[in-house]
Amino acid sequence: MHQAPDLPRFAPAPLFSPPEREANLAALTTETLDVLVVGGGINGAVAAAALAGGGAKVGLVDKGDFAGGVSSSSSNLAWGGIKYLESGDLWLVRKLCLSRNRLMDAYPSTVREIRFFTSIRRGFRLWSVFVWLGALLYWLMGNCRMAMPRYLSAAKIRREAPVVAPADIVGGLEYSDCYLYDNDSRFVFNFIRSSIDAGGKACNYTSVEALAWLSAESCWGARLIDHVSGRSMTVKALSIVNATGPSADTLNATVGVSTEHHHVLSKGIHLIVDRVTDQGKVLTFFASDGRLFFVIPMGPKTCIGTTDTPVDSAGVEVTREDRDFVLANANQLLDLDEPLTAADVIAERVGVRPLALAGAQNGRDWVQLSRKHEIEIDHARRYLSVFGGKLTDCINVGEEVVESLMDLGISVPNAGGRWYGEPSLAERAAFMARAANMELDALTPVSASEPLSLRFWRRYGRKAHEVLNHIANDATEAEHILNDAEYTRAELRVTAEREMVVDLHDFLRRRSKVEQVVRRADIVNDEGLLEVAQLFFGDKAALMVEAYRKDE
Repeated sequence: MHQAPDLPRFAPAPLFSPPEREANLAALTTETLDVLVVGGGINGAVAAAALAGGGAKVGLVDKGDFAGGVSSSSSNLAWGGIKYLESGDLWLVRKLCLSRNRLMDAYPSTVREIRFFTSIRRGFRLWSVFVWLGALLYWLMGNCRMAMPRYLSAAKIRREAPVVAPADIVGGLEYSDCYLYDNDSRFVFNFIRSSIDAGGKACNYTSVEALAWLSAESCWGARLIDHVSGRSMTVKALSIVNATGPSADTLNATVGVSTEHHHVLSKGIHLIVDRVTDQGKVLTFFASDGRLFFVIPMGPKTCIGTTDTPVDSAGVEVTREDRDFVLANANQLLDLDEPLTAADVIAERVGVRPLALAGAQNGRDWVQLSRKHEIEIDHARRYLSVFGGKLTDCINVGEEVVESLMDLGISVPNAGGRWYGEPSLAERAAFMARAANMELDALTPVSASEPLSLRFWRRYGRKAHEVLNHIANDATEAEHILNDAEYTRAELRVTAEREMVVDLHDFLRRRSKVEQVVRRADIVNDEGLLEVAQLFFGDKAALMVEAYRKDE
């Protein structure tokens, strides 16, 4: 077998393997899969969900946690790519707008319209009225699905958004796009969960150590390593989907797959600070490097960014230079009582965007590179490589993977069925009626930002009934355990049962956004942290908390 390079090395302890994860690991080796998906980011998650929903035998593995890379470090936006109008990518913009509309229709509780408030300063490369006309075209390309854009004079901006620094503003505009109400990684995980519910097998902290085409059996053989126990196992699959994002080129080279496309990598960061405005809109500017710069509502906090820095590998971190760039732009563009400093930063988000390029081209100006996706196929060995992509376009990626594999002879007996989206309106109404009958919302903690019924339905869908079951038996199950974190005891029980939490970061950073809105010092000193760990890890709770507190 071809050896996969540069595998991460996880200590066997204190990771914890939940029962469902163990069952999935065991099931991977019992029969030949139709498809093995490598990578549990957004592309791998939708591929697995679409295939499993269509009746294919699917396995998915990720060397770390699900959505552990760029899929947990985005701007939390599902937008149509208005900036690509300037570079002339009209077809891409049209496609992304329609994809965004599709997400809104499929996930009305999660993917929500939000207004973007854009300021144009003197000396910008385009007149403000031209930018507004571009936004009008953008609205039309999205089939007028959302509120119409409007032009903003400098006086209107000063009046409606006093937090925007007034210096050199000549005008602007307001338009609509979408954001994720919770967080990107949770959105991704829900596709993983959908694939499991449809019969797929998904395992985090499980890497492909070696991969080879077995010509005599006309299938792939993969040797997997479980990083919790250290044990290895062999899996066979009729086809492979390489959805490893920044590592896609490396895996392809390892197994001798040649592709027209390849990735160039771009590092992006965001800083999270206390809320700078109660306006509830995304403030949009053009940063000093020419790219869009966002000030995004994030619950009780504000997310500021992003950057766009060429890098050679996915192993990146937030540098002092990155932090200074974001803070400097924020302080220049916002009219704050006190300038933001590094001490104001509650949390940081950093990830690497894999941008798809064809051949040897270097692309356009770095800032203008599009986030389109491409799928390439090795027909002889039934091997698919997914390059690039945006969260907005995820449903299309899933459908294209299914179509491509069916063309290769992989059986997907129920292709074309609905594999994505929230449960029906009738199911939602039934849940809300049950919640009202037990007076659930009266139990909503005072600190909560929304009624429990709305939160439970959005996060868990049909499984929200399981949360209600716990509360019906014991009203204390509706209590928040962690300070400043909106998770009830009942929610944590369901999360422990269904979401394959291997260490505390999996829950605090990815299944939820607790680590993004609560300072780390407050988390590690929270008396409720041990109870959270007990719900996830049982008698290993104290060990897991100790490890978390030492993990800087």
